[in-house]
Amino acid sequence: MKYNPDIHHRRSIRLKGYDYSKEGLYFITTCTQNRLCLFGEIEKGGMILNDAGIMIKTIWHEIPEYYHGFNVHECVVMPNHIHGIIQISSNPKPVGAGPRACPVCTHPVNELQQTNVPTTTRQPPTKGQPRGGAPTMSLSDVMHRFKTLTTKRYTDGVKNNDWPRFDKKLWQRNYYEHIIRNEKSYYQISDYIQTNPLKWQDDKYYA
Repeated sequence: MKYNPDIHHRRSIRLKGYDYSKEGLYFITTCTQNRLCLFGEIEKGGMILNDAGIMIKTIWHEIPEYYHGFNVHECVVMPNHIHGIIQISSNPKPVGAGPRACPVCTHPVNELQQTNVPTTTRQPPTKGQPRGGAPTMSLSDVMHRFKTLTTKRYTDGVKNNDWPRFDKKLWQRNYYEHIIRNEKSYYQISDYIQTNPLKWQDDKYYA
């Protein structure tokens, strides 16, 4: 079905009755408004981030630093959307441990930019019952703040660095999530995220 903003923006895509503040892993996809390609381009099967894409990726990986109980796993910033895995846990990483970074979006950056994009490897979902205080925010709260902050930073880039303009909103109103229920699903989704740039022309978000 052809993308229709009036339909897609108004339709609820949350799972009715599900508590999105409870512990678990969630596969997240959020797309730019009107699928504008603002974050870079695909070259030879690899994602080449522009300055805006680097900003998006950096803020994504800062989520654990600012939101208690939220960790990030695999992610990929594509030309007009981002895929990522967020883990909600009552045992967040200690302050100063630093966020885990995306192993997918490798590209040449200067030394200053590289210090802002930390590196990591994939880790399986935490087993057992984590200890510690429960998160005080839901997944939708964190995604709302992620969109708000990235929109502010992107707007600054438009004003100060001539980044391409967007039409009223940087992101689509909603986002898509999938609850990861077991380790097999986790690794399948992780592999999908890592290979996403190779399948760009077959991606439903391709524009």
